Amino acid sequence: MSDRVALDDADVRILSALQEDGTLSVAAVSEIVHLSQNACWRRMKRLEEDGVISRRVTLLNPARLGIDLIVFVSIKTSEHSEEWLSHFAEVVHKMPEVVEFYRMTGEVDYLLKLKVENMAAYDRAYKRLISQVRITDVSSAFAMEEIKHTTALPLKATS
Repeated sequence: MSDRVALDDADVRILSALQEDGTLSVAAVSEIVHLSQNACWRRMKRLEEDGVISRRVTLLNPARLGIDLIVFVSIKTSEHSEEWLSHFAEVVHKMPEVVEFYRMTGEVDYLLKLKVENMAAYDRAYKRLISQVRITDVSSAFAMEEIKHTTALPLKATS
């Protein structure tokens, strides 16, 4: 059984418009996607109820806020118990610098993406992490330039 929701062309057009600008009114979306306001509103409501639209947020410009150092942290551990993972996840969730957190396959067990002001801020986050969680190896890579970043998902009709 799949949790995937079937999308038609109109759904994809609505979602694409909202991914570009989540502040669009129903009237604006309906004009962009060439549907009546009522039809557009019903579809948007259904997409929210089905969990396709999970939330609407405001994206901030990290460079304008001085939070433009991106760090990818690869973590290896010899611990693989549920208790350890639960503790590790709890520690990471409390770190506002961590903007993405993944459990991986391959040689790296976990991958974190941090956004911080500078190297000193990263070092503080690193020290907080290693003081609270037993880790076998930590390796960090610093992004020199962000070439592409998007929150928009690639969409296509499935029905």
